Amino acid sequence: MSNTGAEKRNGWGDPGSTEPQFVAESDAMKEVKTLAARASGGDAKVLITGESGVGKDVIARYIHARSHRSQRPFIAVNCAAFSETLLESELFGHVKGSFTGAHRDKIGKFQQANRGTIFLDEVGEMSLRMQALLLRFLESGEIQSVGADGGGAKVDVRVVSATNRDLPALIASGQFREDLMYRIRVIHLLIPPLRQRREDIRPLVEHTIKRSGRPISFSEEAMQALERYRWPGNVRQLQNMIEQLSWMSTKDVVALDDLPGALRTPAGTGVLPARERRRQVADDLYHGLVTGVYSFWDHTYPLFMNRDVTRHDLRELVKRGLATTCGNYRALVKLFRMPTKDYKRFLNFLAAHDCRVDFREFRTGNEHVPTPRPPKPVVDDAERSAERPTKEEWAQAKSAAD
Repeated sequence: MSNTGAEKRNGWGDPGSTEPQFVAESDAMKEVKTLAARASGGDAKVLITGESGVGKDVIARYIHARSHRSQRPFIAVNCAAFSETLLESELFGHVKGSFTGAHRDKIGKFQQANRGTIFLDEVGEMSLRMQALLLRFLESGEIQSVGADGGGAKVDVRVVSATNRDLPALIASGQFREDLMYRIRVIHLLIPPLRQRREDIRPLVEHTIKRSGRPISFSEEAMQALERYRWPGNVRQLQNMIEQLSWMSTKDVVALDDLPGALRTPAGTGVLPARERRRQVADDLYHGLVTGVYSFWDHTYPLFMNRDVTRHDLRELVKRGLATTCGNYRALVKLFRMPTKDYKRFLNFLAAHDCRVDFREFRTGNEHVPTPRPPKPVVDDAERSAERPTKEEWAQAKSAAD
């Protein structure tokens, strides 16, 4: 799946936007397309699930473009991009003076999407309070602006939601309301990751090259390497890499040696055990970093900043490293093959993005270590005790990040 230039020009909130183009040769994606087309015929709420970068937003716009609401607005909201208070204002609007900084009345996204479609991306990141407000709206269709008195206006909006989280697991842990899941999951579309539909890689590459306007091609060896790679960032990562190569390459034919090192190396391209997706991603990143196939700042960091891996994925990666180093963050920097001078930079990064993991869980002798420690730690006890980040170091890192 991909977006055309026309779709990008029209924008997400424009009525009558061009139908997004599917690039799909695999049976799995053809089935998704069939189900999405069927879902577009009514007004039932749709939940789209799948890993980051698989194209959930494209599916949502495809459903809207084929529906009877196609000439009405399509409004997208990234629920993870706002704090609880700001998300409430973003969705429901607010009245002037309702909180500090509310200098004028603001219409919320639900009202902007009236008679159209609203796409709630990363709905699994909502707080429990926001989930309750969303549930009330879904039951009544009534908008209550922040700070408003009396009853609110009713709107007619089709709700399409998406998440890369495991909602049943969040429900089991008390982080997501079960009644809300049943409200938003009338129709469920599961988008498989790119590694499970490798037949789509060649047509996606060809489509991305055509869209870039650069007349390049890939040798057969290079194309096979692209098909072998696991693509933890899925279609978004593939398109980004192809666009980079199309503009940076000085050749008309991209050879195997022109690909990034992580794609040329067969390490980590095998099929992983059938475990939960987030564990798979953390395992893949950990293996790539400790073997030198990946570079943290050149590979993992861009994936995180582009939202191809989540904070949870990054915390799981750090946990694996701390389990190996027995809680030693300096040794973790060495384990991930970063220069020792990057120690403070690494702490700054973790603090800034709320990915800090408590090293005490991984101390020697701790009875609650979640991951078994290898028999031969990479550092001795004296070094481990001396080189854990102190409270002052974490405070400095947090202060620098802020």
